[in-house]
Amino acid sequence: MTSDFSRIPPHRLSIVVPMYNEVDNVEPFVTAVHEALANYPFEWELIIANDGSRDGTREALDEQVKLRGPHVRPVHLWRNFRQTAAMQAGIDAARGDVIVTLDGDLQNDPQDIPALVEKLLVDDLDLVAGWRQNRQDGFILRKIPSKIANRLIRRITELEFQDLGCSLKAYRTSVLRRVRLYGEMHRFIPAWMATVTSPARMSEVPVRHHARTRGESKYGISRTLRVVLDLLAVNFFLRFAGRPGHFFGGVGLGIGMIGGLILSYLLALKLTGESIGGRPLMWLGFFCVIGGLQFLTTGVLAELLIRIYYDRGESAPYHTTNGPALPESEGWHRQH
Repeated sequence: MTSDFSRIPPHRLSIVVPMYNEVDNVEPFVTAVHEALANYPFEWELIIANDGSRDGTREALDEQVKLRGPHVRPVHLWRNFRQTAAMQAGIDAARGDVIVTLDGDLQNDPQDIPALVEKLLVDDLDLVAGWRQNRQDGFILRKIPSKIANRLIRRITELEFQDLGCSLKAYRTSVLRRVRLYGEMHRFIPAWMATVTSPARMSEVPVRHHARTRGESKYGISRTLRVVLDLLAVNFFLRFAGRPGHFFGGVGLGIGMIGGLILSYLLALKLTGESIGGRPLMWLGFFCVIGGLQFLTTGVLAELLIRIYYDRGESAPYHTTNGPALPESEGWHRQH
């Protein structure tokens, strides 16, 4: 994909990259980004969130700052918080009007960055996601879990994205900052953004994909289970984020009504002279009523908690060892 820079409105670009134990990819990746943006006419910065790496990634990143300049900005997390939290750390540190995220293993191609930004700004969108049409991954360990996850996500979120697992995405910063990421939620960013902007302002474009040549993959079959669990949370928030009492209350009323019907039936038998004391059905009815009441009270508590959540916000799911942030006027790179 090629870009016509004359069509792109003026902006500042922040590139956010989570890294974990990628010491062999640090120098090649930073070089690839600089080559991809060699003729980029706007200010940009490269933020690499080092997710508690223990293989020398931190030292390699600090060396790149010395070689390239302050526009290369490492964010060092003091332990491994996983990819989503590292990505959120980078997003929090970003200062650009546009944020592009991608993986640091060089499977995403930095050459696609300008085209995604052009699509985002020229078409006035809030999100442009990459679509790896020709994936260069192992079929069993990567493609099958990805297909399963994408199918589940599309079915539940009703968003017609073909490749939600692709980290290469471009965002309008003002919209992206209205959502927070945790768990394995980096896969569900389009779903979360659909709660703060229209799906009509999101798009998907084909991007290149390369086989990993350095380091070890951090993905596998085990992630599918975590994705399913997080998908349940996404589904809950999409449908009941502002009214959790309706969810818990609905479940509580249903269970309570079943218990009430069972006890009413047993009461009718008792009135006809039958013994009901030793029937397991009585215990089932009793516990259904108790369970229904518990769900109802949980719904009330959830309503209180969700109001606190919206009023006070959410604390960041990570801690960094970095010093104070750079002033807005420093740390930018521009081709001369």
